[in-house]
Amino acid sequence: MKYDWILFDADETLFHFDAFKGMQLMFSRKGVDFTEQDYAVYQEVNKPLWVDYQNGDITAHQLKHTRFESWAEKLNTTTAELNSAFLEAMADICTLLPGAKELMEALSGKARMGIITNGFTELQAIRLERTGMTDYFEHVVISEEVGIAKPDLGIFSHALERMGNPCKSKVLMVGDNPDSDILGGLNFGIETCWLNTSDNLAPKELKPHYTVNSLHQLKNILLS
Repeated sequence: MKYDWILFDADETLFHFDAFKGMQLMFSRKGVDFTEQDYAVYQEVNKPLWVDYQNGDITAHQLKHTRFESWAEKLNTTTAELNSAFLEAMADICTLLPGAKELMEALSGKARMGIITNGFTELQAIRLERTGMTDYFEHVVISEEVGIAKPDLGIFSHALERMGNPCKSKVLMVGDNPDSDILGGLNFGIETCWLNTSDNLAPKELKPHYTVNSLHQLKNILLS
């Protein structure tokens, strides 16, 4: 095994993250029919916020608050309440990506594993628990708790410290996001694997060490 440590992103790398489905469930519990049009309007606000968050321009708290402001007014509730309801709905619909469990079982005992996620704290533990994945990961590093998000090198440094500062050449970062996971990992000086399940074109300057279209393929590469 080439690597001592394998670090994974969470959303769309290990777990499906179907935000529209989650919002539909959350709003249906409040008696609201949430449409694709509603989702498109929400994403106009939400998407730029995530860019600002990854760039360090806003905090996790600001992101959570701003993305639900208009709905909180409409429903006469708080943005905090809506966020919790959303994350609860996301936990309820959570499923693993194909091959995630098999990959963990295959790597278990051969490499140590961790997660670095820009997702929110409230969702992480419950999701790992419900999918039976908790015991595979020694460290779960969450940007909301660290105060910096991928691709910032600080969150990678923080993770490495928690891991006991292994040699960087023995660490692999696996993720679906070319910017936060791959560019972040490359800039930090560790090897990267881009999980590209939808055959997206990579930005020209992006040179991951591996590109795979499934976790099955990654398993074959790591264990060959």
